[in-house]
Amino acid sequence: MPDLLCSLVHLPDIEPFLRSLRLQTIFLRRPNPWEKEKVRGFVKGNWSSNWAQEVDVAFSKQPISCFIATKEDDIVGFSAYECTRRGFFGPMGVLPEHRKKGIGTALLLAGLMGLQDLGYVYGIIGAAGPVDFYHRTCGAVPITLNNGRGIYGLKEEPRFMRQSKKDTRTE
Repeated sequence: MPDLLCSLVHLPDIEPFLRSLRLQTIFLRRPNPWEKEKVRGFVKGNWSSNWAQEVDVAFSKQPISCFIATKEDDIVGFSAYECTRRGFFGPMGVLPEHRKKGIGTALLLAGLMGLQDLGYVYGIIGAAGPVDFYHRTCGAVPITLNNGRGIYGLKEEPRFMRQSKKDTRTE
């Protein structure tokens, strides 16, 4: 799964998506600090412990760099940003029975707006599964690095991968 690059300069308006969700009694918000275990459990139980660990990082930020979508008192989706690396969006997930309602779009836009609030003009969507969704929603395009596997396939810290000037010279 490739990393994607997304401009944060002209994001779609989130308000129509939020209005549509409200009509379905689905609400988007940042979780409260005391909901960390609930959110972490939701992510781990429906996706993976790796994603749950990334959500832990979101709770170490101020404000929390995570959004949840709720219906009644139940979490039905989440998105996080600035967890894996600076400027990165993800992970994100919506329960299968709640997909195709605009929840993922709203969670994506909320997270990208969070990156925008931090001063970024571009965001990276890490290891993007539904590439077409991200391209349609926010114009994200693949970054060609490491045979399309992005940072997750690197064996070495990126700053240590620089070639020395001697290595790049042609003789």
